[in-house]
Amino acid sequence: MKLMRWLKSKASDAKKLSIDPPEPRAGRHGVAIAACVKNEARYIEEWVRFHKAVGIRHFYVYDNGSTDETRTFLRSLLNEDTLTIIPWAGRMRDASTSALLNGQVITFAHAILNFGGDYRWMAFIDVDEFLLPKEEATTVAQALEAVGDFPNVSLPWHMFATSGHETPPDGPLTLNYTMRGADPMTSKENVSNFKCIVDPCEVIEVSVHQFKTRAHADLTANDAGKRFTRRARKSPEFYSSRFLQLNHYYTKSRQELMEKLARGWAYDSSATKYREKVLAVVKSIEEDMVDDRSMVDFIERNGIDLGR
Repeated sequence: MKLMRWLKSKASDAKKLSIDPPEPRAGRHGVAIAACVKNEARYIEEWVRFHKAVGIRHFYVYDNGSTDETRTFLRSLLNEDTLTIIPWAGRMRDASTSALLNGQVITFAHAILNFGGDYRWMAFIDVDEFLLPKEEATTVAQALEAVGDFPNVSLPWHMFATSGHETPPDGPLTLNYTMRGADPMTSKENVSNFKCIVDPCEVIEVSVHQFKTRAHADLTANDAGKRFTRRARKSPEFYSSRFLQLNHYYTKSRQELMEKLARGWAYDSSATKYREKVLAVVKSIEEDMVDDRSMVDFIERNGIDLGR
């Protein structure tokens, strides 16, 4: 039993990294995104076009061996001033415990340490996640003004499922999928989680869903600037999407959900565990849904061209 507890603690340790923050460079400004990708050609153009339209200054894309047109699309949409592609084979294990190291954590730490000094903010999201400005904001930077100078923002997932689509519909992802789980702060495991936007020059600890910053230790803020401990952010009182909402298009169509399950996840060692987790999340989303058209309204109001 003691050995199992020790191995479990080691595996947990493999999911977070301590770093020394980078020094801010002269004139640093704007928002950058760091993301891991693999074979995302079907939707990468829409994701890039949308985030360019909401003011993202640079995209750091860690490519885990894509064999489709992902890199081709990226280079056609972005120039060298706005795109950096890093080849990244992310599957590694700790030599002493055999614990699978989380490849996303390693890429996020790499992005902060190597590029973070140039930016006021860095967002760490996936290509099925979209940062939606709200209220009067038209850019992510404007939406973040509500946070002030606080360096650590946690955005709860707004989880979208199939919206009744059995196969991929024609047209943009963000216009076709409007049905999401009603409660972004549900207590059910794996359904409620966060992605983060941080001041990279303040980060001292990195993981996928939470960061620790130098001056404020264990605190994080919601999009309205209300501060909680990282543990307490899971309370209903933390919830806000007034200024900036994170839309997570988790399944897309039913066909694509099945493809996702067959493909597995690059950073999960157990295909069975992954399948069970995903299906449990989908079941929870679809038990109680609302029609959320805030993304559709934003795109139409601002005339955003999402491409093909």
